[in-house]
Amino acid sequence: MATVTLQLRDLAQDGDAVGLYEGRAVLVPLGIPGETVRVELLQGRKGQARARLVEVTRPAPERVAPPCPYFGRCGGCHWQHIAYDAQLRFKRELVASRLQRIGRQPKPLVLPTIGMEDPWSYRNHVQFALDKAGRFGYQALRSHDIVPVEECAVTHPLLDELWGALDVEPGAWQRVSLRAGIATGEQMVILEGHDAQAPEMEADIPVSCLYQFPDGEILVMAGNSFYHERLLGRTYRISGPSFFQVNTLQAERLLSIVISYLDLQPHETLLDAYGGVGAFALSLAPHAARVIGIEESPWAHADALANRTDADRVEFIQGRVEDVLPTLGGPCDAVVLDPPRSGCATRALEALARCQPGRIVYVSCDPATLARDVAQLAALGYALVEVQPVDMFPQTYHVESVALLHRQ
Repeated sequence: MATVTLQLRDLAQDGDAVGLYEGRAVLVPLGIPGETVRVELLQGRKGQARARLVEVTRPAPERVAPPCPYFGRCGGCHWQHIAYDAQLRFKRELVASRLQRIGRQPKPLVLPTIGMEDPWSYRNHVQFALDKAGRFGYQALRSHDIVPVEECAVTHPLLDELWGALDVEPGAWQRVSLRAGIATGEQMVILEGHDAQAPEMEADIPVSCLYQFPDGEILVMAGNSFYHERLLGRTYRISGPSFFQVNTLQAERLLSIVISYLDLQPHETLLDAYGGVGAFALSLAPHAARVIGIEESPWAHADALANRTDADRVEFIQGRVEDVLPTLGGPCDAVVLDPPRSGCATRALEALARCQPGRIVYVSCDPATLARDVAQLAALGYALVEVQPVDMFPQTYHVESVALLHRQ
């Protein structure tokens, strides 16, 4: 493959730096906009190619030495080579550019990204795979290979403790997830396998351990099928298969932004779509007359019901948002959306618009699908007011955003 010199100009959706060569966009992992680099061109498709960074001949002022010995091979982090204040700036620019290009928003108001005072040791949930020698590791950068690791710079100390205390029998299992309630100290291990029999496991500390069979069924090997976490003073039950934000401190900040954007009044009805274990619905219930939460996952729905200990004005419904919304039969005053990375189905957005909420708060972990859905909501009569990025995933290109839209 040819080795060429490039001027890096921009960032792609997946966090790679972008340069131009013979009219084609070249994606360069581990590069930074503004740098001059030498790269080895790899196979690409029409109009675009990937490259391997060979040498940085003129580094950007934002370039720093990554502290992790696995960085550059491990795919868990993408931006340890970028100074943290620059990471926050780049994330804001990524959100704004996607809203412009995909969302057709000429001048979106995107506020400065809310970062962390200490952007390390924050993750409350990690997933390891096994390499051929049976060692724990992460998927390699831009590859399906496994990079074995003995330490991780972004995992919370509770997960480091759990990692060191595990003694798992080698066998027909493929992945292991470690989860912890940072505010409660509770810890959980989830083994995923392709064997009909659960493996042997020992731990030197109290921990809940689950085994997930190939058909998705869960066996509780020790402890409970759930653990607990606290956000803004409220405790939530979280089952092993249920989604919960990986960064507890930033999740609290995100929740505070949602509460502020919605500005609920005591007579209003709130719809919480893709509600998960009920964090938004239950935190917002004291501010509204009625809250309706919709969640497809049976595990998360059961958690939400268990978490509804003192909120009789909250109703939780299990099902897909696009299926449940048309059955509600009435308008609502406000909506909070927190869909998966793939965003909202078109049918869900259309059904949402028929509920005629005056304002929508959209929580997104993907700027591209947020922008796509903002464009669809604009066609349905909703104008984007502003977007607040929150750095839920320091040292990576991923960014959480909270968007406020008003009905025109």
